[in-house]
Amino acid sequence: MSLTLEIEPHPLLEIGAFVMRNSQPLAELATPTEIARLAEPGAAAPLTASEQTSEQIKTSVRDLLRHGGYKPAGRGKPASEYLAAALAKREFPRINALVDACNVVSLHAGLPISLVDLDRLDRTGALTIRIAPPGTSYVFNPSGQTIDAGGLLCLYDAQGPTGTPVKDAQRTKTDGATVAALTIVWGTSALAGWTTRTTRWYRDLARQIAGTTVEDIALA
Repeated sequence: MSLTLEIEPHPLLEIGAFVMRNSQPLAELATPTEIARLAEPGAAAPLTASEQTSEQIKTSVRDLLRHGGYKPAGRGKPASEYLAAALAKREFPRINALVDACNVVSLHAGLPISLVDLDRLDRTGALTIRIAPPGTSYVFNPSGQTIDAGGLLCLYDAQGPTGTPVKDAQRTKTDGATVAALTIVWGTSALAGWTTRTTRWYRDLARQIAGTTVEDIALA
C-alpha cells in the first residue's frame, strides 16, 4: 500500500520524505564504512557548508520551529544542533545503520531529521505533519522522560506525535527488529534548494546499506 503524508499549510516548511526497507532486521545490518567515516571529526561531505552558511542554516531552522510558538533552545534545540555538539565533544552516537545514516546527513546538512519505524506507526488514520497545540507532550526515551511539544512541528499518526525536529517519540523509534522506516527531513524554504539536495544525498547513502531499498511517498 502506498504511503501518503498530509502536510498542513506552513509558510516556511519544506519536507523531504521517503521510506527505507531492509531485506533483514536492522540488528543484522552493518553500518557501511562510508557512512561511519562521515561521523569522524573533519570528514568531508557533499553538503558541508562554510561557517557563514552553517550559521545561516542554524538560524533558518530555528526560525522554522519558532513559527508555531515553540522555543528551540536549551534541551529543546533542533536535533541537528545536538549532533554538531556531540561531534565536537567526540561523543557522536553510533546506533544502527539507518540511524547512523540519518545522523551523518543531519550533521553535515544542518537540518533536523526524523526516523521512525514504519510498522510501529498507527496508520488507522492519516499521517499528518502539523503544529502541535499547547499542552502537547510525549515520551522520547526509554526512561519515560517527556518533552513539551506545544507549538512544535510534529509528524502525527493516529495515536499522536511521533517524529519531530527535536526528539522523536520513543514508541516509534527504530530498533534491532526494524525492517522499514519512514524518514522526514525538516527543511525550510528560507534555504533555497537545500532540502532537495539534502534528501537526494540521504537517499544515496541509504542505498549503500546492504539490502536497503528506497521508496517515494506522496505528499498532500
